[in-house]
Amino acid sequence: MVVLSKPAIEHLSKANNCKPTSFFNGVPLIDLSKPDSKNLIVKACEEFGFFKVVNHSVPTEFITKLESEAINFFSSPLSQKEKAGPPDPFGYGNKQIGPNGDLGWVEYIFVATDSEISYHKFSSIFGVNPETIRTAVNDYASAVKKMACEILEMLEEGLKIHPRNVFSKLLMDAKSDSVFRLNHYPPCPEIQQFSGHNLIGFGEHTDPQIISVLRSNNTCGLQMSLKNGHWISVPPDPNSFFINVGDSLQVMTNGRFKSVRHRVLANSVKSRLSTIYFGGPPLRGKIAPLASLMEGEESLYKEFKWFEYKKSAYKTRLADNRLVLFEKIASK
Repeated sequence: MVVLSKPAIEHLSKANNCKPTSFFNGVPLIDLSKPDSKNLIVKACEEFGFFKVVNHSVPTEFITKLESEAINFFSSPLSQKEKAGPPDPFGYGNKQIGPNGDLGWVEYIFVATDSEISYHKFSSIFGVNPETIRTAVNDYASAVKKMACEILEMLEEGLKIHPRNVFSKLLMDAKSDSVFRLNHYPPCPEIQQFSGHNLIGFGEHTDPQIISVLRSNNTCGLQMSLKNGHWISVPPDPNSFFINVGDSLQVMTNGRFKSVRHRVLANSVKSRLSTIYFGGPPLRGKIAPLASLMEGEESLYKEFKWFEYKKSAYKTRLADNRLVLFEKIASK
């Protein structure tokens, strides 16, 4: 993997040579300060499975601090970064995504949001303070979690679900199994040799949790799959957050919301940095279609506990349909 110096990463992060004409301009934009946001969020989840939010409550200083710490870490020599790996599942990873053979043009840090154990691997890396990283991640993740819960409560209100906290309480639970990922996609000049073919930074997949909150620097690469299977390029916007419906939310809404398939393409000249908070339920939390949303319909999914789905998903490849094993088979 290409190893960049700190000035190189900062320079490339500020550049933006993406072609605006290739972007999809229909990404739902939700202003969280507006009174009609709850209905717009429901509509976006039904039609797309993802949307972008502005006027959020995440402090700018938390965003800036985390990005600074990420740049400092990923600018370290590969031999130093590898001291924080391999991921088990937490730690530093390079190119290999998961245990089942998926590869991408990416390096990353993967940590639990409620544990200090994830950071002990960083203690022997020269120039990296594990406590500083931990504080930056925790401050940022706590603020993003608060926003995610506010969004879920808006969803609950828009869907007229009672009690209102049926989604958000799973993230607020002290045993919530939420995780956090920092992805760095170095530039890949060799892309020009692929004769027009894309180089995958992170392969297509859905997120298994309830909700995912993504932010990136001003570098393109993120693509989403629409309902018709067409892939669209999402314009980068470092001042907003992208929200994805996860598999668990798809089940709880009995398929009314669809978890969105997405991927990241590598860039030939620019470095891309992204942060993702994955809001998950407690390991023994029950996931099943909500009776209040069934409206006389048959349940499409079996009831399961989060740890059962997580264990099953861990055995699959990125692009696999993980939910198929938990679907109910219609009687003939």
